Amino acid sequence: MADLNAIVEQLSTLTVLEAAELAKMLEEKWGVSAAAAVAVAGPAGGAAPAAAVEEQTEFDVILTGDGGKKINVIKEVRAITGLGLTEAKTLVESAPKPIKEGISKADAEKIKKQLEEAGATVELK
Repeated sequence: MADLNAIVEQLSTLTVLEAAELAKMLEEKWGVSAAAAVAVAGPAGGAAPAAAVEEQTEFDVILTGDGGKKINVIKEVRAITGLGLTEAKTLVESAPKPIKEGISKADAEKIKKQLEEAGATVELK
């Protein structure tokens, strides 16, 4: 049997390009995909939960209130959404309403910060 510790040490010295080439060579030699092997090996560990929870990738920014600073919030909503004055005013007055939907976490956090600085109360879903 091969010395597994020696193999681990040798693999640790590989560059990223060499590791990618090795993976490709093993896929060709064994006729399998590395992604399929990982997918099969993942649940077999026993320690993994039965239903893996996926990290949320799309967020909705919900305006829940104007915080008593309606004019500032309307200005910020207009800047974020591109709505006209009347539409932005209606949106702010009819809170809770979504401002942006299906955006990345970074964008959602940025918009939330902008609205909170204007005085609004905001939540991410």
